[in-house]
Amino acid sequence: MRIGGLASGMDIDQIVKDLMAAEKMPLDKLNQQKVWTEWQQEAYREFNLAFKNLQTSANSLRFTSAFNAYSATSSNQGSVGVTTTSTAMKGTYEIEVKSLASSAKLTSTAAVKNAAGNNAAGTDVIGTAGTISVTSNGVTREVPITADMTFSAVAKKIQDSTAGGVPELRASFDNTTSRFFMSTKGMGADQNFSLTFDSPELAAKVETPAGVTTSAKDGSISFDGVDVTGLKSNQTVVNGLTINLNSIGTSTVTVQTDTAKPVEAIKKFVEDYNKTIADIENKLIEKRYPDFQPLSDEERNAMSETEVEMWEKKSKSGLLRNDPLLRGALQDLRRAFMDPVDDLENIGNLSMLSQVGINTGHYSEGGKLKIDEDKLNKMMAEKPDEVMNLFTKKTGTPGIFERVYKELDTVVRDLSNRAGSQGSFVDKSSLTKKINQMNDDINKWQDRLIRLEDRYWNQFSAMEKALNQMNQQSMWMQQNMFGGM
Repeated sequence: MRIGGLASGMDIDQIVKDLMAAEKMPLDKLNQQKVWTEWQQEAYREFNLAFKNLQTSANSLRFTSAFNAYSATSSNQGSVGVTTTSTAMKGTYEIEVKSLASSAKLTSTAAVKNAAGNNAAGTDVIGTAGTISVTSNGVTREVPITADMTFSAVAKKIQDSTAGGVPELRASFDNTTSRFFMSTKGMGADQNFSLTFDSPELAAKVETPAGVTTSAKDGSISFDGVDVTGLKSNQTVVNGLTINLNSIGTSTVTVQTDTAKPVEAIKKFVEDYNKTIADIENKLIEKRYPDFQPLSDEERNAMSETEVEMWEKKSKSGLLRNDPLLRGALQDLRRAFMDPVDDLENIGNLSMLSQVGINTGHYSEGGKLKIDEDKLNKMMAEKPDEVMNLFTKKTGTPGIFERVYKELDTVVRDLSNRAGSQGSFVDKSSLTKKINQMNDDINKWQDRLIRLEDRYWNQFSAMEKALNQMNQQSMWMQQNMFGGM
């Protein structure tokens, strides 16, 4: 029970608040340190994500497929369409389309009639029973038909009988033309099939001559005099070229080096890299304002929204000022880009990034990259293999992007160990451990302050009780000694 200053006349509540405010100062400082650490952790994580994105970009540029870039043109697009793959080779090729791959098709030769002698609909019953045999590649599938089945149901029964086989049919009954339409899912000569019926009445209901075989064909081309046959689709890949067979005919295909794709990929990486470097440099030199500590809830409530915003802007300034982890990462990345690539004597004489038109700016800029696009395009066109090896070399001294990828991997790992990463389920980073320890310390401080506040109140309550007893004794003595006068 807490007793105010009824006996003493003192404002006990305010006295306890003042005493607790002094006792609470270490807790306030601990809360400020915790908020500061959380802000710092978030800043680290933002850069960790930026480095991860850079690592993804660098990953594609450390493989030869990113530099084996060629474009192909066809002199007769109506006959031959062509695109390049990563294994295309520069040159000119003669391609002749000799035949197109086709699917097998079978359609009723005339409109199917229903029992009334009118053009049938899919919902009409076939009115006769029997067996339809679907034969292909020496395999026969028998389809039992009952008289009460509709024409649509007969089509579905034929289709279902070939599910998973070769060929696999698509069959339907068309109400507009009153005909069965059947075709194979795949293309090529092995898709041909025929239908036979165990009765003329059933054959008449389907209106398809019994035993007629479809005429599906394989596709075939001649590639610089080399015959390519047995194609089951109208697309094939030969010598690193994806060839689309459009119609019978001949085309001259020209394959040339395409510098645009790798150059654009390099430019995009450099753009993202420079932005990340600039952001880090700004953080490394950002001024720290030690007098602007994180606000407590009481301080925040006493300020306007604008005042809080201005205060926190200065509070968050200098979170990563002169941070050794980020400073070291910039230095390591700068070396990864600018150190020469050794052991290239047998491949070519390009060993420095500057030789292909990429340089770093002033050291104070943190190692930003600058591209001479004309020079890079020229080297990509004249020495594509040397440029590719400069960037992607795996043995001996690694190539530029191979080194950069590994350095970025190290940076991401170090930042994750320092502050964790966004979206991670398990976080054993040092800052997370520090924050958890602070939370434990805060909880202990809060428990201690609760006990201390109770002790103060108990002491003042005891004092009030004692004063109250003294007052009562004084009144008793006065009444007895002076007769109540």
